[in-house]
This record gives sequence, C-alpha cells and structure tokens, in this order.
Amino acid sequence: MRVNVQALLLFSVFVVATCGLVYELVAGTLASYLLGDSVTQFSTIIGVYLFSMGIGSYFSKFFHKNLVAWFIQVEVLVALVGGFSSTILFLLFDRVASFQIVLYMLVSLTGILVGLEIPLIMRILEHRYEFKDLVSKIFTFDYIGALLASVIFPLVLMPHLGLLRTSYFFGLLNAGVALWLCFYFTKEIRGINYLKVSCVVSILCLLAGFVLSDRILAFTESLTYSDKIIHSVQSPYQRIVLTKNDREIRLFLNGNLQFSSADEYRYHEALVHPGLNSVPNPKKVLVLGGGDGFAVREVLKYASVEKVVLVDLDKAVTDLFSSYPTLTVLNQKALHSKKVTIINADAFKWLKDQNQEQFDFVVIDFPDPANYAIGKLYSNTFYKVLRAAIRPGGAVVIQATSPFVAPNAYWCVVNTLASCGFKTLPYHAHVPSFGDWGFVLAAPDKPVQVNSQFLAQLKFLDKPTFEQMRVFPKDMPARQTEVNKLNNQALVHYFEAEWANYLN
Repeated sequence: MRVNVQALLLFSVFVVATCGLVYELVAGTLASYLLGDSVTQFSTIIGVYLFSMGIGSYFSKFFHKNLVAWFIQVEVLVALVGGFSSTILFLLFDRVASFQIVLYMLVSLTGILVGLEIPLIMRILEHRYEFKDLVSKIFTFDYIGALLASVIFPLVLMPHLGLLRTSYFFGLLNAGVALWLCFYFTKEIRGINYLKVSCVVSILCLLAGFVLSDRILAFTESLTYSDKIIHSVQSPYQRIVLTKNDREIRLFLNGNLQFSSADEYRYHEALVHPGLNSVPNPKKVLVLGGGDGFAVREVLKYASVEKVVLVDLDKAVTDLFSSYPTLTVLNQKALHSKKVTIINADAFKWLKDQNQEQFDFVVIDFPDPANYAIGKLYSNTFYKVLRAAIRPGGAVVIQATSPFVAPNAYWCVVNTLASCGFKTLPYHAHVPSFGDWGFVLAAPDKPVQVNSQFLAQLKFLDKPTFEQMRVFPKDMPARQTEVNKLNNQALVHYFEAEWANYLN
C-alpha cells in the first residue's frame, strides 16, 4: 500500500529536525574536545547554527518550481555535509591556521541547508492542509525530532557510536529519506534518475565512512600525535589515547596530556606523600579523580592504610588501567588491591549524596579547570561538602595547575580553600612533561605539619626537596584573587585567560 504523501513529508520533517540537531551537537561536542571551554563552544555553535537556519529560510523564497526535486537535492547535501563534518574537522584540526573558521563554515552550511528544508516542505504541503493545521503539524514534528535528538545523543549515540559514526549514521538517514522520496515521486519529477543516482552514491559514501570510521579516526589521530598510538577508545565522557615511543608512554584525554611514564612519579610523589606524612597513622584514604591508579599506588606504600576509596567518573579509564598490561605494570596493579574500592561516579554528587564516611586523607587529582563542568569541583561549594568527609586531624591535597603559567588560577584554588576555613600549605614541583606544577595541602581544623621523614623508596621526594618545593620564587608570589563560586566560576576564567596567553 502506498504511503500517504502528507505522512511521508511530515516524517521527512521529523528526520530533518533530528538530524539537524544531531549535527549541531556533534559540532559542539567536537569543538569542546578540541578547543576546550564547552560552554563557549556550544553557545557560539548554537547561535551560528540558528542564525544560519534563518538565512536558509530567507533563501527558500527564491525557489519557485520543482520544489520536491529541490528538497531532495538539499536533503542529499545535508546528508553529505553533516555526515562528513566530524571527519573533516578531525582531519583539519592542527593542520589549518584558522580551525574555528572551518568549524563555523561547516556549521553555517549545515544550518543554511536545514533552514531551507522546512519552508520547502511547508510550500509543498500548503495545498493539502489549512494554514493553521500545516503550521501545527510541521512544527510539532520538528520539535519532536529535536527532543529525540537531544535525548539520544548523550545517552545512546555518544557512548555506543562515537562522533564519527553518529555523523555518518544520521547522514545515511537524510540520504535514505531523499531516496525514498525519489521513488515515491518518480513519475512527478523530471530528471529523477539523476536524483536517484546522487542519493545512491551518497548512501554508499556515507556507508563506507560509517564502516571505516575506526580506521578514519585512527588515521586522523596518527596525524595529530607524533608517537605511535597503542590504544584509543571513545568513552561517554572523553577520547582516551595512549601513545608510546622508545622512552615513554603518554596518556591523552581529549588531546590533553595527562601523564608521561618518564616522569609521572615526580608528580604523584609530590601529590601524595607530603599530605600522607602530615597525618599520623592514616587508615582510610579517599582519592577523587586519579583513575589511572598512580595516586593509589603511592597511597598503598603506607602499611597503616587499610582502605582506599577511588572515585572516578569514567569507567573506561579505571577499566583500562586495571586491565591493560603495560599500564598495570606502571601502577603496580594498584587497582587490583583488596584494600581498594573503585566507584565510577561524579565526585561532587557522590560526596554530597552518597558518602557516609570520614577519611584520614583525601587526594584530589581532577583535570585542570578548563571548563565549568570541572570548575565546579574546585568551587567553595565543593570544598564545604569536602570538609564533612575529612576526620578531625585529617588533611586533603589538591592538584592546582601551574603557578608559573597560571598564577591567578593557582592562587584562586588556595584562596577558595581558605575562604572555606581550610588552613593551606601551598607548594610546587618541577615535572618535566608539564613544567612547574602546583599543589595545595590543606586541613580543616589546624595548620598542616608535614613530617620531614619521607619513605626511603621514593625516587624524587625527600626532606630537602620538599623544603625547596615550599618556596615560591619572586616571579610566582602569592596573590589575591576572587573566590571560585558556582555562580561566577572565576577559576575557569583565570585558567583560560592565562593558559591562552602562555600558549599564544
């Protein structure tokens, strides 16, 4: 039985809306991965996309004849531009001088094409419905499609397909609808064979991209990373890439270096041991972040420690560092210890809503506050919740970015802790892969007193070294900053401005 033409075109509206929003979400996600600052990227991309849809809607008035044929051609173009957009962006990142111009050009082109489609469908259907019914039906299907895209993108598409396959999949949907329309309107469109061929070729190209997306991504990453990639995976939260050369293994999350096996011990010894030395006979330790297990490895060097709780958002990271042989050698199978409990959850929510314990020592090894989602984990609200999880006489240590590159960001962390009643002890260490790196040791009730005797087995840290780490030279003096609050995210602004200035 032949499908009703109205139903077919309304279904096309649904597909157009769903695919269009998915392309927008893919571009925003990819931009936040590659450029950072997810709020800015999503805000500007949404604005550019909606503005471009307005331009497309305006241009639709210049189409007078063969509206169905024009709609099919536009649908094919949307399929190709949207389907290949993420691949183009991955390929060109770090290889063009103005990556953002390419990004916004693709977003604009997609928006213009999608903006053309809805008015064209409305004009195709204008003689089949009363105006009020036409507007009602068109926008009902449009908004339902947008809702579906916004729900399935984070819950289904990103975890199971990833960015490239998601783009190709929805490109196939666009091209499939175009081909369906070709067969439906075969007798009504001149040059229909040309349209059918263009639809079929587009589908074959997009299908090839979908099937080969892993190879395409591996190729683009091989251009980005100078060393051999030995493992890469897309988690629901980030792109995880491991590289290796003759000297070291490196971990990158969304393109940002997280550690080098050549010198990570400097970072993790500096992070863990001064604080644990300040707590007499520590038994229970909480590690927030640090899914690589390196901080846990250092904690387990203390015989008095009976329990370690590791809370890390990304299960893909903790699974990788629990199972990948090269990595378990580096962290000395710390995540397999019977003393260790691994919890994959948002640290803020877990600490606020689920934790019922107090700990002798807390290690906070979150990523740098490069966006608002991470910045909340450095806020005064978070530190007030944290206080309740530290027993009297306990302490906490926080990695706090570079006091040399981003002094305002570093001292903002110190000042935010102090505003919550913590007694702070700032210090820094040189880690060759990162440069001068800052930490803050703090206690909720009294000044921290670090024991001068460090474990003899440590490679880097000893009494003279730590005494030197506490000294900030003249070009890194303490400074007054705003307190980082949820409603101002001052830390994220400091961090972005200072690192951008340093890198440029």
